[in-house]
Amino acid sequence: MLLKTLIKPKKDLVTVKEDITLEEALTVLEDSGYRCVPILDETGKIFRGNIYKMHIYRHKSRGGDMSLPVTHLLKNANKFIPIDSAFFNVFFSIKDLPYITVLDENNFFYGILTHTRLLDMLTQSWNFNVGSYVLTVVSSGERGDLVDMAKIITKYTSIASCITLDVQQGELVRRTLFTLPSDVSHEKLERIVASLERKNFKVPEIEDLQA
Repeated sequence: MLLKTLIKPKKDLVTVKEDITLEEALTVLEDSGYRCVPILDETGKIFRGNIYKMHIYRHKSRGGDMSLPVTHLLKNANKFIPIDSAFFNVFFSIKDLPYITVLDENNFFYGILTHTRLLDMLTQSWNFNVGSYVLTVVSSGERGDLVDMAKIITKYTSIASCITLDVQQGELVRRTLFTLPSDVSHEKLERIVASLERKNFKVPEIEDLQA
């Protein structure tokens, strides 16, 4: 489920109402420095879409009427997620957008989730700030591999985080990234790697987070 702490709420955002002109919307965008802001209805509750600075500039450069309502260049009207969305839905929805709009339980505009905030969350999940090393461990992706790798590592230390890559169907190998806690010494690291490789798990890359 999407955490509310990741969302920038409406009260902290720059938005425009659907009844303003393109000229007025451009002024808001230029003054705020944002390339895109949400368009809301007159009540400030219903999300109508987004307005992009580049689209207004293009319209103006072609001699377009700047007194038209901002909704004339409205984009992303269907690009929003409910506040209780699963993380998988969030990743797919935000893919090509600077942010994704979030609606509350009543389908009212709640706020936005930005690319930056999502990347911050992913960075925290890797435990970069409290880790010592990240091991890239290659396996065949067989059933039980993850359990076996974890058992080997936890003989020596706990695991700060674990992320599995290459999970597409048909992949012949799978990479699993293990972040080790900050108290793991280089000597202990070497013992962990040696134990993994004795069990035919290759460790092609080790990243020193403290370097």
